[in-house]
Amino acid sequence: MSWIPKQTVVVPFDFSERSIPAVDTALELVAQPSGIHVIHVLPTLEPSEPGVIWSTIDNSGRTHHAEEAMKAKLADAMYQSINFDVEIGDPGHEVAEYAKRVSAELIVLPSHGRTGISRLFIGSVAERIVRLAHCLVLVLRD
Repeated sequence: MSWIPKQTVVVPFDFSERSIPAVDTALELVAQPSGIHVIHVLPTLEPSEPGVIWSTIDNSGRTHHAEEAMKAKLADAMYQSINFDVEIGDPGHEVAEYAKRVSAELIVLPSHGRTGISRLFIGSVAERIVRLAHCLVLVLRD
């Protein structure tokens, strides 16, 4: 299977400093910028959280806000044809499922490079995506 060009590439976006270079890498690997799907995964709200109890926070508002924030971060002209989406749940599972749903050929994601004890306690989203993905996964390291 050839690395380039791909028709559909998914890029998880967590608003870290490494997220934008991952999108830039995806732009180099895709046939058309419209084939890039940038996804942000929000955590599930707990029923006991004050915003949920008082009905001041809902998933619709959260997803809209996150999508607008992604569009603001990626406001340059070269990002205009990119697709943006927001899901709710576990990032590893949601990214893998989203990639399958859009028939992605590749997932491009940055790695935060945690090792040892910190990886055991924090977990590795990149590792889960690699394990669960139905397609190729390109993990970018510094």
